[in-house]
Amino acid sequence: MPRSILASFANRLDLPDLRLSPDEKLTPARLRIELLSGLTVALALVPEAVAFAFVAGVHPLVGLYAAFLVGLVTALIGGRPGMISGATGALAVVMVALVAEHGVEYLFATVVLMGILQVIAGVMRWGKFIRLVPHPVMLGFVNGLAIVIFLAQMTQFKVPGSAEASGHGTAGGEWLSGAPLWTMLALVAATMAIIWVMPRITRAIPAPLAGIGIVAVVVIAFGLDVPRVGDMASIEGGLPAFHIPMVPMTWETFEIILPYAVILAAIGLIESLLTLNLVGEMTGKRGGASQECVAQGAANVLTGFFGGMGGCAMIGQSMINVKSGGRTRVAAVAAALFLLSFILFAAPLIEQIPLAALVGVMFMVVIGTFAWNSIRILAKVPLTDAFVIVLVTVVTVYSDLAVAVVVGVIVSALAYAWNNARRIHAKTYATPEGAKVYQVQGPLFFGSSDGFAEMFDVAGDPGLVIVDFADSRVVDQSALQAIEAVAAKYEAAGKRIQLRHLSRDCHRLLTKAGHLVVDSEDDPDYALAVNYDVRTGILGGH
Repeated sequence: MPRSILASFANRLDLPDLRLSPDEKLTPARLRIELLSGLTVALALVPEAVAFAFVAGVHPLVGLYAAFLVGLVTALIGGRPGMISGATGALAVVMVALVAEHGVEYLFATVVLMGILQVIAGVMRWGKFIRLVPHPVMLGFVNGLAIVIFLAQMTQFKVPGSAEASGHGTAGGEWLSGAPLWTMLALVAATMAIIWVMPRITRAIPAPLAGIGIVAVVVIAFGLDVPRVGDMASIEGGLPAFHIPMVPMTWETFEIILPYAVILAAIGLIESLLTLNLVGEMTGKRGGASQECVAQGAANVLTGFFGGMGGCAMIGQSMINVKSGGRTRVAAVAAALFLLSFILFAAPLIEQIPLAALVGVMFMVVIGTFAWNSIRILAKVPLTDAFVIVLVTVVTVYSDLAVAVVVGVIVSALAYAWNNARRIHAKTYATPEGAKVYQVQGPLFFGSSDGFAEMFDVAGDPGLVIVDFADSRVVDQSALQAIEAVAAKYEAAGKRIQLRHLSRDCHRLLTKAGHLVVDSEDDPDYALAVNYDVRTGILGGH
């Protein structure tokens, strides 16, 4: 393929600079770190994938296959090296109703459609709109997700067995008590201590992997009776096989799966793109948002045809990877391949790993993910920003990530509009000729149009009024209509009004008051977020 075509395609998808920095060159030392980081991530993926499969009401292998396939595809072509993707709880809670009512085959069809929608979003470059997410929303997102990850680990402190029989994973069991509980807590604390101490001793082995390995050896060697991975479900299986979803190819089927596909696609992209930004901030390297959309979509299309439940980026596992030193695509690819090897060859061994070790790793992820500085700055930032941080955190915990982000962006946008609406005012003075000048200051848009109209004293003003917009900016159709309305009032009162320092767009779009505009060489040059139909004379928004 010609280099120019590749460059054009890269620009179309807003691809990042994928050149490796000096510390990311694949030297033998770097390769060892990447492989060990991938192994650590794979070990942490197993209980997560099984648990989310139980939440969705499907077989554990459906979750494990999703973790493998989504993780592999996004590792190869995703927008940010270092990110980990797989089956997630945010998607699983949406899937459960579909599986319960229509069965797992409809889930596979939905995942395929979900992937197609995500690919479309990537090709259309909609991923760039993630830039509109304000920083307070990001803080609320990471805080809420840290709490969600913490609460998800609580299910591991329940007696295994009865939960699996009920089809809801460990969530349905009774709480551990007595010696089993204290043993579990001691092992969790030991894992966390090892992860904290290990970097101070050596960085040859990722600290989370050392914690899992040491605690697992102790448990197996001493035969401690604690919950293990195998108590959740058997992870043994074969290679995922190609499978066309067995659903009727009818319009009725499409109507059933479309709403779920849209919701899943939105949740998956929002979580993935926010994780992309977070990992980018931690590693200091920009990610390709639109490329990530395409990668997530392609991964889900493939997963739906190979019996997986679909997935998206996983912030917990991504943090494990970054903290373990994973910086290139090798770590994420290794994680997916290690996971597949567990399913095919090492299930009996992996099933002996104590859940306490994995819980300890995730608790350290929680500590590292939560934005502790956000608590300190709550009293220092504007009240609206503090409210958004708390609101997004709470909604993430009690609802889901997509709803939380949308709510946070809407509240932030409304607060921004309200603050700008209050900025509109005018300085007035009289000219030697007896005219009154209104020097408008502040943006004029839908939120400030009423305040703009209230600034004028039509009855008390002299025969000539000049409205100067040099220190203002006319933004939208509502602003143009407000100008038209004020001009109409002065003309109805038999008074002259002149409009100065309006942009060329305003000159063109003002219909009735267009003849009142006074041209000047220093008129501003900016575009308005409206269009004008020359046939009907009607203003309209884009």
